[in-house]
Amino acid sequence: MASSTFPTGPHGLQTMNVQYLKKSIEDIDVAGKLVFLRADLNVPLDDQQNVTNDRRIRASMPTLQYLLGKGACVVLASHLGRPKGRVKPELSLRPVAARLGELLGKEVKLAPDCVGPEVEKLVANLGAGEAILLENVRFHKEETANDPEFSKALGGLADVYVNDAFGTAHRAHASTAGITRHVADCVCGYLIAKELKYLGGALADPERPLVAILGGAKVGSKIGVITHLMRQVDALVIGGGMAYTFLKVQGYEIGASLFDEESAETAREILGAAEDSQAKFILPVDCIVADKFEQGAATRVVDAKAIPADWIGVDVGPRTIALVADEIARAKTVVWNGPVGVFEIEKFAQGTRAIAEALAGSEAVSVLGGGETAMAAERFGVADKMTLVSTGGGASLEFMEGKTLPGIAALDDKPV
Repeated sequence: MASSTFPTGPHGLQTMNVQYLKKSIEDIDVAGKLVFLRADLNVPLDDQQNVTNDRRIRASMPTLQYLLGKGACVVLASHLGRPKGRVKPELSLRPVAARLGELLGKEVKLAPDCVGPEVEKLVANLGAGEAILLENVRFHKEETANDPEFSKALGGLADVYVNDAFGTAHRAHASTAGITRHVADCVCGYLIAKELKYLGGALADPERPLVAILGGAKVGSKIGVITHLMRQVDALVIGGGMAYTFLKVQGYEIGASLFDEESAETAREILGAAEDSQAKFILPVDCIVADKFEQGAATRVVDAKAIPADWIGVDVGPRTIALVADEIARAKTVVWNGPVGVFEIEKFAQGTRAIAEALAGSEAVSVLGGGETAMAAERFGVADKMTLVSTGGGASLEFMEGKTLPGIAALDDKPV
């Protein structure tokens, strides 16, 4: 696919003609306008309603600060958790408003709802450079139903719509898609622009060699990604629990390791396609096995084709780590989605840690997708050394499959 590069903005972002070429906040005048900013502020809270990880809030700050600095009146919206159309006080965005205020150094008021006369009055009284956070949009069942009237009510709060919530871009909800039919200017923020540049660019117009590393538990959840990437990459590394399904269908002993029986036939088909593909298809050659699934388990390194009965594969072994590290060293672009072991348990985390550290020390463009991969990068202290740690879990997977994301498709196209 041909690509076009446009001038960089203050955050060094470029927009590439990959799957989507969309207008951004730098393409419109927002001064004095009401801007509806759909952010992904779906952060974890503890029992005392304290934010325990503010990564998503911090990721929204460049766009929010740009809009406020340009004199926009910002109406922030997000969901939190899964209230399923009911008001649940424990899923209120009040703690998020407080954290936003701390980061901005100014108060961010929380509206009592996201639609209605009281909300409209609060929004109408916003001054230039001020922001208000609407209450959880998923307190209304009309949000996930993409209800036309609810979409219209949200759109009535704004002159400009900005989507910076890549994590929800694969959902056609009222605040991510329906609203765009009721606002004249619909553009993306810096976060989505960066996702499109690096996640899209890594797949559409990468510097080669392009290496993809896929982990996770089941083959079924990654079928689309595997088949799509196999046509694009120079090397595809399979790790995590799903690797044992590929080993099993080849007739190897996997002991008590995870076996995705429902996807066994698909795994055979993928192996057949891999033989005809020009891409390297790399499965573990050795692995760490454990006698039980806990930190105090006995472990040993074994050949991946001969896992002892009743033992569980929990991580890749040292020879596999060396193979993957060699691929990373040669690569110009690496896309990684899914840990290669049970990294939450320290004893089973060596493979995932080694890959994270190899990427951190690499000069390759490194694009990480999926919530667990992001968690691993943060846990091992290397997230800030990656080119992009995607904020989208399901969204990044669907993007990697080549699927259209409704929340992105609904934004205004950028003229070429």
